[in-house]
Amino acid sequence: TPVNPRSPANMNFLPSGSCFYFCALICGLAGVEASWWYMGSLGSRVMCDNVPGLVIRQRQLCRQQPRVMQAIGAGVQDWLSECRHQFRNHRWNCNATAREHNLFGRLLLRSSREVAFVYAISSAGVVHTLARACSQGQLDSCSCDPTKRGSSRDARGSFSWGGCSDHVEHAMRFSQLFVDAKEKTERDGRALMNLHNNRAGRKAVKRFMTLECKCHGVSGSCSVRTCWLAMADFRRTGEHLRKRYDGAVQVAVNQYGTGFTAAHTHFKRPSKNDLVYFEDSPDYCIRDQDSGSVGTGGRACNRTSRGVDGCEVMCCGRGYDTSRVSRTTKCECKFHWCCAVRCRDCHQQLDVHTCKGQT
Repeated sequence: TPVNPRSPANMNFLPSGSCFYFCALICGLAGVEASWWYMGSLGSRVMCDNVPGLVIRQRQLCRQQPRVMQAIGAGVQDWLSECRHQFRNHRWNCNATAREHNLFGRLLLRSSREVAFVYAISSAGVVHTLARACSQGQLDSCSCDPTKRGSSRDARGSFSWGGCSDHVEHAMRFSQLFVDAKEKTERDGRALMNLHNNRAGRKAVKRFMTLECKCHGVSGSCSVRTCWLAMADFRRTGEHLRKRYDGAVQVAVNQYGTGFTAAHTHFKRPSKNDLVYFEDSPDYCIRDQDSGSVGTGGRACNRTSRGVDGCEVMCCGRGYDTSRVSRTTKCECKFHWCCAVRCRDCHQQLDVHTCKGQT
């Protein structure tokens, strides 16, 4: 019998690895960070035991690696900001609210392509955050990649490993242990979907590792090079996953319950790098608590654009309101010897267009 994705009616569901809630909780504790360190191992144990939704393996990791958990919590805003950037001009704009324990509310009860992106970008964010923390010496459990030693070659010739290579493999392993733990306790299609998208997110970070080198030699001849592997800016990962979102594959669980088949015969079979989803997305035009849509009422739109940020598309045909606002910017800046830049304050009157709410 094919394994079907979870339905909202019978789901006891918290986002993958409950990482969303845990990260949100730590972010909420940012103002009492000193208390976190002062609590020591006992405080970590008490906190981890009181985070709802964590499975046994996640609680173990939480107690064993409190500094890693803090790093994950501090990094949650990075991937949330990237998610919002990628969808800033769309009806769904990666809106999250601190009032929701899982950040995205009932949206995550669905199996849409937006949910696929959220899982992928959050998993990628954990990898990027942990690898960066390792390289910066913030964690006792890891540092630079120890395998990057001795000499090697690339298209330009030989070089010596030096500097500090980001230890992405370590970050991927820990991310898989913690983020995937919840899904591995389930045996349904939604768990398979989440695991697939989590993995696609992790792989996206590794995809953009680049070799950076420093030249040595007489007059910068670069006769000797010292190189290290570095992660690209997280924006590259976000842009890549956004493209994967655009090309996400709607799937069904195969008859063995172990993988996916394309939901439609003319769809391609998903690769390990693709994002996958089960359900069509709502239109996100109107506020709908059941679908997790907050609607587009009050959203700014571009009156002259014919794209997704245009008022016709963004406002779903409901029309828009126009208001005039004043804006002050620095202008006519000039450099004065030596050494100052002086600018004028320029005042502008701008028309701002916002979508009408539902009637």
